[in-house]
Amino acid sequence: MLTAVAALIGILVGALAASALLMARSRSRVRSAEAERNRILADAGREADATRREAQVDAREQAVRLRSEIETEVQDRRVEIAKIEERIVSKDAEADARLLEVERKEQGLGDREVHVKALQDELREAQREALGALERISGLTVQDARQQLLERSKDLVRHELAREVRQMEEEARTDARRRARALIADSLQRVAASHTAEATVSVVELASDDLKGRIIGREGRNIRALEHLTGVDFIIDDTPHAVVLSSFDPMRREIARVTLDKLIEDGRIHPARIEEMYYQAKAELDEHVLQAGEQAVFEANCGEFHEELVRVLGRLRYRTSYGQNVLKHTLEVVHLGGIMAAELKAGVRTTKRAALLHDIGKAVSHEVEGSHALISAQLARRHGESEGVVHAIEAHHYEVQPQTVEAVLLISADAVSASRPGARGESLENYIRRLEALEEIATTKTGVAKAYALQAGREIRVIVEPSEIDDDAAVLLSHEIAREIEDQLEYPGQVKVIVIRESRAIEVAK
Repeated sequence: MLTAVAALIGILVGALAASALLMARSRSRVRSAEAERNRILADAGREADATRREAQVDAREQAVRLRSEIETEVQDRRVEIAKIEERIVSKDAEADARLLEVERKEQGLGDREVHVKALQDELREAQREALGALERISGLTVQDARQQLLERSKDLVRHELAREVRQMEEEARTDARRRARALIADSLQRVAASHTAEATVSVVELASDDLKGRIIGREGRNIRALEHLTGVDFIIDDTPHAVVLSSFDPMRREIARVTLDKLIEDGRIHPARIEEMYYQAKAELDEHVLQAGEQAVFEANCGEFHEELVRVLGRLRYRTSYGQNVLKHTLEVVHLGGIMAAELKAGVRTTKRAALLHDIGKAVSHEVEGSHALISAQLARRHGESEGVVHAIEAHHYEVQPQTVEAVLLISADAVSASRPGARGESLENYIRRLEALEEIATTKTGVAKAYALQAGREIRVIVEPSEIDDDAAVLLSHEIAREIEDQLEYPGQVKVIVIRESRAIEVAK
C-alpha cells in the first residue's frame, strides 16, 4: 500500500517537473518568436522608407521631364499660332485691296453704263431722224417699204427654189432614166411569161344538154348535194352544152369543176357518188397545189423553203389579181428582182426569196385579218425566214418604210410586173373613174385652164393661164399636183405630170 502511494506520489512529482520544464521551453520559444518578429518589422520599415524615398525622387524627375515637354510644345504652338495670325493679317490686307479694286471697277462700270445709255438714246434719236428723212425722200412709210421688200424677197426665193428644183430634177432624171432603161429593158428581155385572165366563173362543157337534167337530179337533190359539198353555185340555164360554176374562191371552183368532170365521165350521178368524187377531186387538187408550189420553188432557184410555205405558195396558182395569175406574177417578180439585184450588186438570194413570198398572204388573206403584205411577212417569220426577207415582204406595199436595197428592188419589180401593158385587166368604169379623179385634182388648182389624162392615166397634161402662172410657179405646181395624186389616189406604176404654159412644156413631175 505504501509502495503504491509512493509510486503514485513519484508519478505526480515527475508529471509536475515535466510540466514545468515544458512551460519553461515554451516561454523561451515565444520570446525568440517575438524577437524575430520585431527584427522583421524593423527591416520592413527600413525597406519601406527606402522605397518611399526612391519613389519620391522618380516622381520629381518625371514631373520635371513632363513640365519641360509641355513647355516645349506650348512654345511650338505659340510659334505656329503666330505664323497663322501673320497669314490671316496678310490675307485681310489682300482682301481689302481687292475690295477697293472691285469698288473702283464698279464705279467705272456704272459710269460706262450711264455713258452707254446716253449713246443709245442719241442713236435712237438719230435713227428716228434718219428714218423720217428716208420716208420724206422715198415717199414711202416703213410698212410700205417692208411689204415691198418682203414681196421682192419672196419672188427671189421662189425663183431660186424653182431653179434649184429644176436643176436637181434634171440631173436625177437624166441619171435615173439611163440606169432604169438599162435595167428594165434587160429584165424584160430575159423574162417571158404568158398570162391568162381568170374570172370568178368556170364553164364545164357538156356532150349534150340531156346531162343537165341528170346533174340537177330528181327534185334537185343532185345539184343541192353538189352546191352543199363544194360551196359553189351551179348555174344551169339555156346556155347550150355548158354548166357555169360561180364562186369567188378559185380553189372551191376548181374542186367543183374536177368533181363535175369526174361525174360526167363516170356517168353515175347521185348524192353518194357525188360525195365520193368530191373527196377524190379535193385530194387531187391538194396534190396539184403541192406540185405547183414545188415547181415554183424550183423555178425561183433560191434555196429550200418550209413545206407549209410551199403548200400555201401552190395555192396562188388558183388566185388572180386584176385578172393576173398571182403565182405567175410572183415568179415574174422573182426573175425581175433577181436580175435587178445582180445588176446592182445587191443580195440576189434575199431579193428572190422575198419576191417568191411577197404575195403568199393572198392565199390566206380571206382566212386571216390584215393586209396580204403583213400576213405574208408573218408567215415568212413564223417559218424561219431571215429579217432581211421579212422586211422586204412587209415593205413592198409601204406597210413599213423600206430600209434596205432589197426592199426597194422588190417594190420596183412588183410594180413592173403589175403595171406593164396587158398584165392586168380593168373594168371600163374603174378606168374612167381614175381618169376623172386625175383631171379633177389638176383642175382645182388656181391658174389651171384645162387638164387631160392620157395614156390610160399614166400621164396628165395641165394647161395653165400664162398671165397667172409663170415659169417658176409652173415648176412648183407640177410637184404639188404629183404630191396630191400620190396622197389621194391608188394607181399602178408612175403618173407623169406635164405643165404646159404658152404652148410649151415647163416642167415634168412624177
